[in-house]
Amino acid sequence: MTAAQPSGPLGGVTVVDLTHALAGPYCTMVLADLGADVLKVESPEGDGSRRMGPYPPDDSERHFGGYFNSVNRNKRSICLDLRQEEAREALEQLIATADVLVENFRAGVMDRLGFSYERLHDQYPALVYAAIRGFGDNRTGNHELPESPYRDWPAYDVVAQAMGGLTAITGPVGGPPINAGAPAGDIVPALFSTVGIVSALRHAERTGEGQFIDVSMYDAVLALCERSVYQYSYNGEVATPQGTGNPQICPFDAFPTKDGWVTIAAPGDHHWRLLCELMGRFDMVEDPRFETNLDRVAHCAAIREAVTAWTTDRTKAEVVAELAPLVPCGPVNTIEDIVVDPHTARREMLVHIPQPGSNRDVYVAGTPLKMTTTSPGIRTRAPLLGEHTSDTLARLGYTPTQLAALRESGVIK
Repeated sequence: MTAAQPSGPLGGVTVVDLTHALAGPYCTMVLADLGADVLKVESPEGDGSRRMGPYPPDDSERHFGGYFNSVNRNKRSICLDLRQEEAREALEQLIATADVLVENFRAGVMDRLGFSYERLHDQYPALVYAAIRGFGDNRTGNHELPESPYRDWPAYDVVAQAMGGLTAITGPVGGPPINAGAPAGDIVPALFSTVGIVSALRHAERTGEGQFIDVSMYDAVLALCERSVYQYSYNGEVATPQGTGNPQICPFDAFPTKDGWVTIAAPGDHHWRLLCELMGRFDMVEDPRFETNLDRVAHCAAIREAVTAWTTDRTKAEVVAELAPLVPCGPVNTIEDIVVDPHTARREMLVHIPQPGSNRDVYVAGTPLKMTTTSPGIRTRAPLLGEHTSDTLARLGYTPTQLAALRESGVIK
C-alpha cells in the first residue's frame, strides 16, 4: 500500500454512496482517494460489479473481482435492503450525518424511495446531492425548453460514447466508427461530477447551502468532443474517424517501428525543424510546402510517409532515444510495458492492495493527483459486502440487540 495522509484534503467529509456499476463508483472512488469517508450502501445482492471479475487463479472465495476492487478501494460497505422501511430509516440517519450524497439511479428512483432531493434539501439544507444519469435530470437547466426526450432511457458507457459523439470520431481513417478502448462514457462524467461536488462543498462551507449536481453521461462525452463542436460551428465540417492523427496539426500521429509503434508530435515550427534535423531531412526544413502548421496539415500525407520511412528502420527504443529529449515523442505502451516502466513506480501509479481469498496482493491504478501536504492515495482494499454495517450503525446508536434483530429480518447484512 502507498503511504497516504489518513485524512487527505477531503478529510472530515462524509459521503453516502448509492451508486453502482462504474460512473458513480468512479466518482466516489476519487472522493475516497482524496480522503472522504465514503459509505457505500449496497443491497443484499451487492453491486453487480462485484461479480464481474477478473479473479486471481487461487481465489476460491470470490467476494469481488478486479473491477470492483479497483473502483471501490478506500470505501466502507453498508448493506441495507431499501425495500424495507427499517432500512430506509437507517439510510435516513446516515444521510443526516453526511455532507454529500451521490447516486446514479434512473430518474425517479430516489423519489419513489422517499429520498427526493427536494425533501432532503428541505431537511438537510447543507447537503450536496449529486446525480449521474444517462441524459440528466430535469431539476437543472432552462425550464422554458422542452425536457430531454431521452431522460428516462437507460444508458451505459457505449451508449454515451455513441450519442455524445466520441464513437463517430474514433477508428481508422475511412473505416467504421469504434468505441474508445477506455470507458470514457463512464469515467468522464464521473470526473465532472467530482469537480462539481468539491465545488459545491466549498459553496456549502461558505454559505451553509447545499445544492443539486446534475451530470449527464451524454453531456460529459459531448464536452470531451469539444473539437467536433467548434469545427462544425465554424466551417460545417463533420468530424469522422481520424485514426491516430489530428486533423488540425501535423505531424501528430503514431508511426510504426521494427517492434511496435511510437507517437511523434511536432506541430510547432521549432519542433518541426528539430524533427527534420534529427531525421537527417534538412530538405524538408526548407520545403515551402511545410513552412507552417497549416501548410503541413495540407501536405500531411507526405510528412507521414517521410516520418514512417525513418521510424520503420528503428526500434521503439531507438526512435525514443533519438527524439524524446528534444521532440515530443513516446512509445505506444501496452500494459506489459507500463508495469515495468520506472515512471509508474516513481509516480506510485500501480498500487498493491490485498485480494480477499487470494494469497497474493494485486495492484490497481493509483491516483494521478499528487499534492505536497494532504496527499490523496489508496489506503484500503474494496470492502466485503456489508463489512462495515454493524460498526456504522452502532455509531448511529443502534444497540447489539437491535442489530441482531435487523439482521435476522434481512434488513441489514
